[in-house]
Amino acid sequence: MSIHNKNLLRALPSVDTLLNHSTDLIVQYGRDDVRDAIRAVLDQTRQQIIKDNDLLINEISLLSQVADYLLQQNTPSLREVINATGVIIHTNLGRAPLSKSALQAMQAVATGYSTLEYNLEQGTRGSRNQHLEDLLKQLTGAEAALVVNNNAAATVLALSALAHNKEVIVSRGQLVEIGGGFRVPEIMQQSGATLVEVGTTNRTRAADYRRAITEQTALLMHVHPSNFKQLGFIKETPLQELVHIAHEHGLIVLDDLGSGALIDTALYGLDHEPTVQESLAAGCDLVTFSGDKLLGGPQAGIILGRGDLIQQLKHHPLARAFRADKLCLAALYATLRHYRQGNALENIPIWQMITRPLTDIKAQAYEWAQMFNATVQPGESTVGGGSLPGATLPTYLLAINHPQPDVLTAQLRQLSPPIIARITANHVVFDPRTILPEQTTLFTQLLKGIIL
Repeated sequence: MSIHNKNLLRALPSVDTLLNHSTDLIVQYGRDDVRDAIRAVLDQTRQQIIKDNDLLINEISLLSQVADYLLQQNTPSLREVINATGVIIHTNLGRAPLSKSALQAMQAVATGYSTLEYNLEQGTRGSRNQHLEDLLKQLTGAEAALVVNNNAAATVLALSALAHNKEVIVSRGQLVEIGGGFRVPEIMQQSGATLVEVGTTNRTRAADYRRAITEQTALLMHVHPSNFKQLGFIKETPLQELVHIAHEHGLIVLDDLGSGALIDTALYGLDHEPTVQESLAAGCDLVTFSGDKLLGGPQAGIILGRGDLIQQLKHHPLARAFRADKLCLAALYATLRHYRQGNALENIPIWQMITRPLTDIKAQAYEWAQMFNATVQPGESTVGGGSLPGATLPTYLLAINHPQPDVLTAQLRQLSPPIIARITANHVVFDPRTILPEQTTLFTQLLKGIIL
């Protein structure tokens, strides 16, 4: 180490000296956090000096580093981002954004007390299950309903309550693994049910189910393929036929529907996604699905079906472990009201994105292209979230040519809020479809700071 750098080490101010000049930071973060930050910055600086790095060191630069350190340490890892990827239900980015009504409903019950488990008419303890059951029954025609904290919990609860120590028959083509390592066979094992596989990966006939039924069989399970699609030489037993086989033998049909569509996606340029209403109309005894996919609400698991079976689920010990909280219930009620009132397309963000006219998207992309001296490319938006695998919507992309696209996307992720984009053919591209209307001005302002 050079003499110059030894002198730099000696010249470093003490912790107390820097602390005495950090009044504003102490007000913002607290004295203990500021002291810890100063120590961390001084330690980093010493290491750099020891490595003979040539540094400009004074109190102003050190305090600036302390401020940056505190900002980084106090920025939550869970925070808002701008989704420019074109993936509408982006699992890694929080799935479905909530409607304004859902946000207002959450705030109303979050900032004070609520009737979560209180019956106003009787002045006695109530049930949180009652807040949504009638609305779900009205929307779908189900006999009864139960809401838990996600669809995985709904599946585990149903299997645990109805098939513990019994057999559950599933087509081999439906033994899926979805994001996060959720595997149907492993969930089956955790519930205490015994998995019975029938058919082959690509073809399962009605006769395969019939041959597998024994005195130990509790139910037949149908599983939505989620994030993959089979093509070619395939066969799947129709849901109505599966129901007929099960009811012939006095068995239950559980349809793990996954996406939870209440609207026919085929009306809006997409493939048809099986709806909740279709599953119930086919005669399924229980249907489970997510709240934060095609429904467009908060994370939740919704179970619909026969009243007697729902009652068993409500009284199972796992029902309490999996129950939804007040924020979820409030947001889900507000989301379902959009469907009941017939204005889901206008108010639920994912449906606003799905139904947004292509002409509007094109105009937005060209407006931005002029702003940033960039180009516009035709592209495809994806529904995502394990819904409609392989199905896309046409879109137009703002495309920025950059010598190092990886560097640019990394810079975009460091913004506040971060912009999440993607790279296509050495261009960084931004899909207007998934940038929320209230974020467009902020998006252009942030991008100007990087590009211009």
